[in-house]
Amino acid sequence: MRMRRKKNLEERLAAVSDYLFISNFEDRNFNTAKEKKEYIDFGGWFGEEKTIYLEIGCGKGKFACEYAKNNPDINLIAVEKSGNVIVEACEKAKEMGLKNLKFIKCGAEYLEKYIMPQSIARIFLNFSCPFPKAAYATHRLTHLRFLEIYKRIMKKDAEIHQKTDNMHFFEFSLEQLSLGGFALKNISLDLHNSGFEGNIETEYEHRFVSLGQPIYRLEAYLMGENND
Repeated sequence: MRMRRKKNLEERLAAVSDYLFISNFEDRNFNTAKEKKEYIDFGGWFGEEKTIYLEIGCGKGKFACEYAKNNPDINLIAVEKSGNVIVEACEKAKEMGLKNLKFIKCGAEYLEKYIMPQSIARIFLNFSCPFPKAAYATHRLTHLRFLEIYKRIMKKDAEIHQKTDNMHFFEFSLEQLSLGGFALKNISLDLHNSGFEGNIETEYEHRFVSLGQPIYRLEAYLMGENND
């Protein structure tokens, strides 16, 4: 079901402009749009140079806000393509006074347009849409076409951390990551009964756990880059 457009959305987005970068470009073909780079100056944006983490598909920002609050030594960028959704995340970050959290409104296809190569130390993929129909597999955020984008913006020792409630999507992700040259570690088929410490729940995760559904989690790194 499509979310109803929020009342006064443009005004609310303007009110959180210090936290939000909105992609405004005419070319809707990401293959050509990304050729004209508009790299964001993250040091100037945050006001302080720190290690940069990236969450792709941040939703209403529960994970991003809590992670930024608990990890003041990193700068976190959270990405969401829906203005209707990201505005709530920005408002939450502003209310909490988080200085190490910023947001980009764009699709994952355009990340290379705004993020410099080899600048991201960790990518979070939390409960991405599984696109269950096979015909839409290329839309899944762990499809090879997205992994190639991530590889270009990731530092050499960077990692991808994924969580999902969807077993078939998780299996798909394991396969795609392996095909993409990633090694896997810390794989969990039931995160909340695994003894894993430091987990931060997303809005979706809280709902799924309350229904008794297992949460699947993995960490991935490029083979040959991280041998820990």
